[in-house]
Amino acid sequence: MVDTKSHIQLLRQVPLFAKLNEKHLDKLAKRLVKRAYENGQVIITQGKGGEGLFIIYDGTAEAIRNQPNGEKIVVNEFGEMDYFGELALLDEGLRTASVVATSDISCFILTSWDFKGILRDEPEIAISMLEELANRFRRALETL
Repeated sequence: MVDTKSHIQLLRQVPLFAKLNEKHLDKLAKRLVKRAYENGQVIITQGKGGEGLFIIYDGTAEAIRNQPNGEKIVVNEFGEMDYFGELALLDEGLRTASVVATSDISCFILTSWDFKGILRDEPEIAISMLEELANRFRRALETL
């Protein structure tokens, strides 16, 4: 059975969902799927299709981008309440980096299929999330 209340509390701590109202959080919380990965395990692979968004609630991971010359660059590090894979919610493009667990890690996944179904009924969710995605993009550009 899904513990919706604890999932809602988790979503409130994630910047992507922090501004959503209770009704919207409830709809998303009911769709979260729990997964665990071991230290060193590849969670997503650059160049492959993606199933959706990952929210870390315990553990750490890093995003690694493989360069054309074979060099691997760590482009981001993730900890509790961080998320990755948000682009997979919006389109069916390939993953832009690999994400590897740097400790044993537990995540919740929101699949793009479930997310798009919710958006059909609750399009206001998209406005709030797009604002946060724009902010995240701006922050990323500031580090370049």
